[in-house]
Amino acid sequence: MKNNIFKIVVLAVGLFSLSSCETDLDKINENPNDQANIDPKYLLTYVSKSAFAVQGDPMYASRMLIGTDGENIYQYMKWNDASFGTYSTDLLNTMKMMQEAERINNKNYQAIGKFYRAFHFYNLSLKFGSIPYSEAIKGESGITQPKYDSQETVMAGVLNELKQANDLINSSDAIAGDIIFNGDATKWKKLINSFRLKVLMTLSKKTTIGGINIATEFASIAGSQSLMTSIQDNGELKFADAADSRYTTFNSSGYGSSLYMANYFINMFKDRQDPRIFTFAEQTTSAKENGLAITNFNGYNGGNPTSPYADNAALIIAKNISKVNERFYKDATNEPSSILSYAELEFILAEATARGWISGSAKMHYDNAIKASFQFYQTYVKNSNQYFAGFNVDNYLASSLVLYNNSAPLQNQLEKIITQKYMTMFHQGQWTSYQDYLRTGYPNLPLQTGVTAPSRFRYPQVEYNYNNINLQAALTAQYNGQDNITLKPWWLQ
Repeated sequence: MKNNIFKIVVLAVGLFSLSSCETDLDKINENPNDQANIDPKYLLTYVSKSAFAVQGDPMYASRMLIGTDGENIYQYMKWNDASFGTYSTDLLNTMKMMQEAERINNKNYQAIGKFYRAFHFYNLSLKFGSIPYSEAIKGESGITQPKYDSQETVMAGVLNELKQANDLINSSDAIAGDIIFNGDATKWKKLINSFRLKVLMTLSKKTTIGGINIATEFASIAGSQSLMTSIQDNGELKFADAADSRYTTFNSSGYGSSLYMANYFINMFKDRQDPRIFTFAEQTTSAKENGLAITNFNGYNGGNPTSPYADNAALIIAKNISKVNERFYKDATNEPSSILSYAELEFILAEATARGWISGSAKMHYDNAIKASFQFYQTYVKNSNQYFAGFNVDNYLASSLVLYNNSAPLQNQLEKIITQKYMTMFHQGQWTSYQDYLRTGYPNLPLQTGVTAPSRFRYPQVEYNYNNINLQAALTAQYNGQDNITLKPWWLQ
């Protein structure tokens, strides 16, 4: 089965006759080489693998990585359009999975399908603003030029689909082909509800959506629904050393030759004496040659993400810049890749508490999140003892740059929460860190003089070519007819 759009085809062969029996003109032969139906378990495996893949581009934009072999458009905030390919791959396969689930009356595949629909539409809308939603993926019904729905409509639909997914998921229907939770419906339910909270927190600049009060809805879900409670509940993909199952950046030539750490990111860990950096970065060449211990923070240095790439290339010659840890391109497995972890959920709950959306202690959730992050790396990074030897997380939480104060002004609390959340997102969470920066201003990512951080992507050229009337209507409604990366979509206004 090929890793592209799955084709479900039935061939009609026509008339046939047998010498010893009467011809039945109503019968149709099916080509045995083409399947009229497909087990949804195969589609689930495929859509899960695609959704959980590690993405490198957001780590340039979020000032975690820099390139030294040319000007990276994400590092220098010069990107332009993005693709609508998700519609013809992930979303189409998800729709087919849901159709097959309905055929065999399996509510769990339908529920997980709704989750993936919500996940992909959420991410597409955050990239662009208004997008095709209510009329999307309906080519078989004759809708080849779908209208664009407003971002508020899309996000309200996303929340509704997640609610439906929560109502559908159950322990009765099997979930074969599940490479995320191995068929555990309870864990899927926790992920679905936790993701509902993530969507609501993304909309923190808004008071209501679709007539629903965001803070009230958040509190209702947090207080009544099952959520992640440990790193064992992480919404993550574990990798295996087998074909099509290896770590996303395994054997990447770019990772091995020209990818280095950004000083903005690396200095956050050095300033806090945070040993997680040892799992992300290599020592500088100079540090290796001088025999510095792998846990000596002086052996790590990054390049300036706002400097010309030639300046950072000069640091290579000076042997004073850290590459990305070689395990990310030499190890076929590495730690799992998450789209939502327990640590991230606890940071979301900490922020909600600080904002007054829910009662309790923001510090408790903040501390839980940091502990979960350390536990994650100590569990999954090979030979982690060499990086974390002698480390005490309670001492770390009490240190001046980390210690949380429930009584501090809201902006101070948000800065603490989002900064530590950012520090958990290396090769995780996809665009979450950059979106948090757009939403809260934290962490304060460095920009080149005169450069405005992009708030979105331009729509793909194919939409101008084949769906221009609907696209132009969307641009007029949102951005006064302009398609500019610095214009703010509804969620940021």
